[in-house]
Amino acid sequence: MLRFDFTGLGHSGGEFANTNFSSNVDDLIAAADYLRNTLSAPSILIGHSLGGAAVLAAAGRISEVRAVVTICAPSDPQHVSHVFSKDINTIEAEGEANVTLAGRAFTIKKQFLDDISSQNLSKAVANMRKALLVLHAPQDDYVDIEHASRIFLEAKHPKSFVTLDNADHLLSRRSDAIYAADVIAAWASRYVGKQADIETEETAEPQAVVVTETGEGRFAQAVSVGRHHRLRSDEPQALGGNNTGPSPYDFLMTALGTCTSMTLRLYAEHKKIPLGRVTVTLRHEKIHAKDCADCETREGKIDRIEREIALEGDLDVATRQRLLEIADKCPVHRSLTSEINIESRLID
Repeated sequence: MLRFDFTGLGHSGGEFANTNFSSNVDDLIAAADYLRNTLSAPSILIGHSLGGAAVLAAAGRISEVRAVVTICAPSDPQHVSHVFSKDINTIEAEGEANVTLAGRAFTIKKQFLDDISSQNLSKAVANMRKALLVLHAPQDDYVDIEHASRIFLEAKHPKSFVTLDNADHLLSRRSDAIYAADVIAAWASRYVGKQADIETEETAEPQAVVVTETGEGRFAQAVSVGRHHRLRSDEPQALGGNNTGPSPYDFLMTALGTCTSMTLRLYAEHKKIPLGRVTVTLRHEKIHAKDCADCETREGKIDRIEREIALEGDLDVATRQRLLEIADKCPVHRSLTSEINIESRLID
């Protein structure tokens, strides 16, 4: 469990004035990356108010997340501006203004308004493909319950809606907070914990990758991925196969290439980068370790993957360089460059 407040909110330091909705989402992604690298990636995201909107925006970018919970969240980040609508003219004219939200003073800058006005949360919710629980109070004075209805209608099943009766926006009464926590715990047990592990085991076989010899030649294999995908694998004739399908290393390159392209597309959409078509070309070879200046291994041979990325679109040098950095963050790339544990066992 990792709990955190966004910059300048709750128990977090820093200046709220220097943040915006996009930076909040990026912070959430960074928190998930931290968990992935130190313990394990998060299975569930829970967010309150604008934090609820942030988890909806971030969920699609964290592949390991199975479930999302929002508490009194707006369906549109721009709704936040309604709370300080009387100050908007001052913000537009002077670049910033001091406003009071839930009894606390904040400095709101024009860049904050510009950022929330550019968000499209409904698309993120519709494409999220995660289990969703929406909790909202009918008497919420800051975020009308209609926002909860819009989030619920945009989302795909499985989804659930729970009314928090007469709770306020901050769930300031202890009984309301405990009730919300109990509901979330019961609902989430289907997606995290023992119950989720049992259901994963029950559905593991249809979701597994199964490889079986076809009997056609020395190396030809039939590959099934889940219930819907059928592929073939083989070796080139030069290596004793019949070349009836990609080789095992071809599939490995395919995994890295497709993951790279998909990661770049998600990043470009989030950052509104005018990225055209992405083409990734990969080559695999064995090289002598002594020929690799950056490798820890100094003897024998090592695997070398050469990845060339072609980016179409009106992109400046800095943006292209940033996209190259993002390519190294794709999940398959991380798996290939981190410790991997493969457990093998015989079955009847």
